[in-house]
Amino acid sequence: MNPYIPLLRAVSLAALVLAAGCAVGPDYKAAAADAPADFSVWHGGSAELAAAPQQTSAAPFSWNSFADPTLDALQARAMAANNDLKTAALHFAQSRVQGDVARSQQWPQVNGSGSVQRVRESENGDFRRIIGTINPGSVDELVKVLSDPHDMFQAGFDASWELDLWGRVRRSIEAATADEAASKAMLAQAQLSVQAELARHYFQLRSVQSQLRIARSDVAAGEETRRLVSARADGGLTTDLDVTRQDAQLADIRARLPQLLSQEALEINQITLLVGERPGALQAELAARPDTVGAAAAALPDLSLGLPSDVALRRPDIQRAEAQLHAATASIGVAVADLYPRITIGASAGLSSVDASTFTDWGSRQWSIGPSLQLPVFDGGRRRATVTLRKLQEQEAAVAWQQTVLKAWHEIDDALSAYTAERQRNAQLALKERSSRDSYQLASVRYEHGLTDFLVQLDAQRTLLQAQREYAESSGRLAVSLVSIAKALALPAASSEPAVAVSALEAQRR
Repeated sequence: MNPYIPLLRAVSLAALVLAAGCAVGPDYKAAAADAPADFSVWHGGSAELAAAPQQTSAAPFSWNSFADPTLDALQARAMAANNDLKTAALHFAQSRVQGDVARSQQWPQVNGSGSVQRVRESENGDFRRIIGTINPGSVDELVKVLSDPHDMFQAGFDASWELDLWGRVRRSIEAATADEAASKAMLAQAQLSVQAELARHYFQLRSVQSQLRIARSDVAAGEETRRLVSARADGGLTTDLDVTRQDAQLADIRARLPQLLSQEALEINQITLLVGERPGALQAELAARPDTVGAAAAALPDLSLGLPSDVALRRPDIQRAEAQLHAATASIGVAVADLYPRITIGASAGLSSVDASTFTDWGSRQWSIGPSLQLPVFDGGRRRATVTLRKLQEQEAAVAWQQTVLKAWHEIDDALSAYTAERQRNAQLALKERSSRDSYQLASVRYEHGLTDFLVQLDAQRTLLQAQREYAESSGRLAVSLVSIAKALALPAASSEPAVAVSALEAQRR
C-alpha cells in the first residue's frame, strides 16, 4: 500500500472538517459615528461664534492653503526627518510583521532535521532488562555487543497543521489586522501632530518677527521724536520735562526687544527640532522677512470645511479607536476558542540507519501520521476568566471610541469658535491700528506747529504702539487658530505616508 494514501485521506478529512468549522465569539460590526448636518449645529456658546455654512464650490482647505513656500518646504523636511515620525513608522512596520506572524498560523508548519552521531548505549540500561526477559542465558554477551559504539545516520522532516475548527487562528489574524490598522492610524496621527506643531511654531515665529520689526521701527521713530523734542527744548519752545518723558517712552520700547529676540530664538529652535536638525541649521531659511502672516490668514475666509460626516472617517484618532475596538472584539473569539479542543494533524518521515551504505535503502525509511487532540480539562478557571477579561476590555474599547468621537467634535467646535472670535477681533484691531496711526500723525503735526502739548503727541504715540502690537499678535493668533482647525479636521498631507514610513516598510520587506 502506498504510504502517502493515509496522508492524503487525513488531509482531505481535515479540509472537510475545517470547511464546516465556525469562528466562535462575536463578529465585529463597524461603529457608526454621529455627525451633525452642518458644523454650526453642534456648537457650544454664543451663536455669534458658530461656524457659518461654507461654500461647497470653494477649493478644499489644505495645508497648502497657507500659500507659504517656506512652510511647505519645512513640512516636507519634517515628514522625511522627524524622529517622532521615525518611531511611529517603525511601530507601524512592527505591527505589520506581527500580522505576518499571526497569518503564518493558518499554514502547516514543516521542519527538517538531520544528524550523524557516534553512539554508545549503557550496559546497564533498559535493554538489559528486556534481554534478560527474552533470553536470560546470554544477557552479558548480548549486552556487550549492543553497547559497542556505533554510528547513527538520521534525516527527515515533520509537519503539523492545526485544524481551525473554532476560528482561533482566524480571530487571531483578525485581531492582528486590526492592530495594523491602529498602528497605521497612530502613524497618521503623529504625522498630523508634527505638521500642526511645525505650522504653529512657524506662524508664531513670523508673528514675533513682525513685532520685532514694529519695535525696531518704533525705536527709530522714538529716537527721531527725541531729537525733535530736544531741539525744541534747546530753543526754549518746550521744557526738559518733555525730553525726559520721551526718554522714558523710548526706554520702554527698547525694553521689549530682548524679550522678543528670546521668543524668536525659541521658535526657531522648536522648528529646527521638528525637522531633525541641530540648533542654527535653519537660520537662513527662517530669517525675518516681509510680513505674510496677515496675508495668509486673510486668504482663508472662504475655505471649504467639507462634510461633517467625512471628518469622523478622516481623523486618525477615531480610526485608531475603532481599530482597537475591532481588535478587542476579535480577541474575545480567540479566548472563547481556547475553551474548545484543538486538533492537530501531524506527520513525519525520514531515514535512519547505523550504516552509511544502507542509509538510503528503502528499508531505512520510517514515518508516522495521524491527528492529535488537546482537550482542556481543568485549569482552575483560567480560560473562562480570560474570556471575561476580553469582554471587559472590549467594553472599555467601546467606551474609549465613544469618548474619542465626542472629544473630536468638541475640539472641532473649539477650533472653529476660536478662529471666528479671533477673526472678528483681528478686524477690529486693524481698524484701531489705522485710526491710531491717523491720530498720531495729526497729533505730531499739531505739536510741530505748537498747536498742542507734547503729552497729546506722547499719548497718541503710546496708543499707536499698543495698537500695532495687538494687531501683530492677533494676526499671529489668527494663523495659529487656522492651524488648529486644520488639525481638528485632520487635513490630509501632500503624501499619505511620510518618506520615513516608506523606507521603514521597505527595510522590513528586505
